[in-house]
Amino acid sequence: MFKHILIPTDGSELSNMAITNGVKFATEINARITGLTVTTPFHFIALDGMQIADTAQQYALDVKALAQRNLNVLKEAASAAGVECELVHRESEHPYEEIVKTAQTQGCDVIFQASHGRRGMRALVMGSETHKVLTHTKIPVLVFR
Repeated sequence: MFKHILIPTDGSELSNMAITNGVKFATEINARITGLTVTTPFHFIALDGMQIADTAQQYALDVKALAQRNLNVLKEAASAAGVECELVHRESEHPYEEIVKTAQTQGCDVIFQASHGRRGMRALVMGSETHKVLTHTKIPVLVFR
């Protein structure tokens, strides 16, 4: 069965619930985990309030701290369960691309990903990273909702 699970996280409550269940799944099937968080690069013109108020240097520090907080949730859950876990932070405009690329380069055989379940106009405007992952990878994806 699966031996290496990629668990992407964005730090949301749903993502944290997926981490809990993904670690439990890894324990049950004796798999190891790679945890991934993807942050967006700094833009001089941005809609994200964090980017508007920051310099590029401050933004880099803030994003690094945010990524570490997101990944620490996974690290602590995996450690408590005795599951081997590697942590990866990537920067990209398109998180789904990094999810697919990281799963491939790390040799993951399944992606365990949360879905926010956006529909209608919200899905059109905000997009669905999970949907994009599903359409851009040949690696099996387990969607947690």
